[in-house]
Amino acid sequence: MNQTKQKPTVCHVLHTLSVGGAEVLAREFSRQGKEHFRFVFACLDELGSMGKELLADKFDVISLQRKPGIDMGAAKRLKAYCKAQQVDVIHAHQYTPFFYSSLSRVLGNRLPILFTEHGRTFPDYRRNKRVFANQFLFSRKDSVIAVGNQVRNALIANEGIAEKKIEVIYNGIDVRKFQPRIDGRSETRAKLGLSESDTAVIHVARLDPLKDHISAVRAFGLLKSNPEIRLLIVGEGQEKANIENEIRNLGVEKQVEMLGLRSDIPELLNASDVCLLTSRSEGIPLTLAEAMATELPVVATNVGGVSEIVLDGETGLLCDARDVESLASHISHLCSSAAQRTDFGKAGRNRIISHFNADSMHSQYQDKYRELAQS
Repeated sequence: MNQTKQKPTVCHVLHTLSVGGAEVLAREFSRQGKEHFRFVFACLDELGSMGKELLADKFDVISLQRKPGIDMGAAKRLKAYCKAQQVDVIHAHQYTPFFYSSLSRVLGNRLPILFTEHGRTFPDYRRNKRVFANQFLFSRKDSVIAVGNQVRNALIANEGIAEKKIEVIYNGIDVRKFQPRIDGRSETRAKLGLSESDTAVIHVARLDPLKDHISAVRAFGLLKSNPEIRLLIVGEGQEKANIENEIRNLGVEKQVEMLGLRSDIPELLNASDVCLLTSRSEGIPLTLAEAMATELPVVATNVGGVSEIVLDGETGLLCDARDVESLASHISHLCSSAAQRTDFGKAGRNRIISHFNADSMHSQYQDKYRELAQS
């Protein structure tokens, strides 16, 4: 680290700065750690809504404007940006940002990299060429964080990364921000057009094929005989038109509403009764942690690290990905049993407080930044 600087500088490198789990975490790392570190941001592609938000908050942000294929120009621009910003540590979120961060070192940047794997691609399998390349991309100074044990096992099996190099730090949330509140619930439900007899199921995730909103909509196609069960879809992304088409095709417009990108997630969770997540692939999804901290029971697909956060039969109900009938059955069951929703909800909040608390997560990451800045 440059000893003349008061704070080490950490550069977050991400795919984009649209709203997603990794992007939210990078923003929170920066907001929570700004007393001890200076943070800057580089994204491979477009800035997105969160990039604009970070610029408004006076963070330095750059788009590397990556071109298709392996773009050495993007790596050169990252190297130049890190030099200009006097970066001490690169924090790469997901594999491709790590790849470009490592490429920038081939061009003369010798910075240590903290690589966080937030989740795996689908389908996930071993690529021998990539395993071979990883032997050269990682330096001795680098550290690897997996957000859960399932992710850690995948990094060992499918990326060939040494077991001893990988630590698990669970994603955490601010349990003070996400907690059950009675005040405001009726007002928010009224704004959403929900009656007292409606049971609201909320699905918070970027509109991406891996989140499989189509299965969520199809499950509600099987619940048309229960019009009082309503689905609220929160998020933005490329799948919007496809989801809207499926809603129209199944004739569930009165049951399913797309709310778009929202900044009032705690209020929406408190206005809801059940949390739904229908992903085909996941790491440790923050959206489930936020819902469980708000004492919402969960219906989710048992993929990735979901079962590390949701205990089937204790804090929620799990099923296989794309199992539309089971999704519908689980939703119907919880919506018809207020007592079980309460039991699951209270158990869920206790689990988040004990295992997925943001204070612990931030402390562990800040320790890693200090360690790497001195390496």
